[in-house]
Amino acid sequence: MRDYDYSQSAEYFVTICTYGNKCSFGEILQGKMILSAIGNIVENCWKQIPIHFHHIELDEYTIMPNHIHGILIINDYSRDVQLNVPTRLSPKKWTLSVVIRTFKAAVTTECRRRKFNTFHWQPRFYEHIIRDDKDLNNIRDYIANNIIQWSFDKENPQNIPFY
Repeated sequence: MRDYDYSQSAEYFVTICTYGNKCSFGEILQGKMILSAIGNIVENCWKQIPIHFHHIELDEYTIMPNHIHGILIINDYSRDVQLNVPTRLSPKKWTLSVVIRTFKAAVTTECRRRKFNTFHWQPRFYEHIIRDDKDLNNIRDYIANNIIQWSFDKENPQNIPFY
């Protein structure tokens, strides 16, 4: 949202996709997500977000074959002591964008370290500001049921038309 302060305390639903919707994180077999080595890296880095950003809490999340859905809760950032050196191109300190950029960079760095050199993220990410408890519960349900809905998911490469 234009002019919205993404560093303020709120709950955010995010979706972060692989470049070209490449199924790098694993596969869904019999209704269960089986993580690949890259999928395990993604999960590990996701769980470490609160260690690096003390003002962030994790809520529901799921890793799909080519994207991750998650709810991040930004709390009062005045207690966070992480060093962050902004540049002219950097997003504002403590924002959702900084958290996502750092997460994506950590995954990419670990992938390169393990020689998964073909892995890439889509440049941007989707975010939704969670407005109330009804919205929060609907999103939690969506995340929890995402694996069983994979065959209908717009991010599923089998559902993307080729021209």
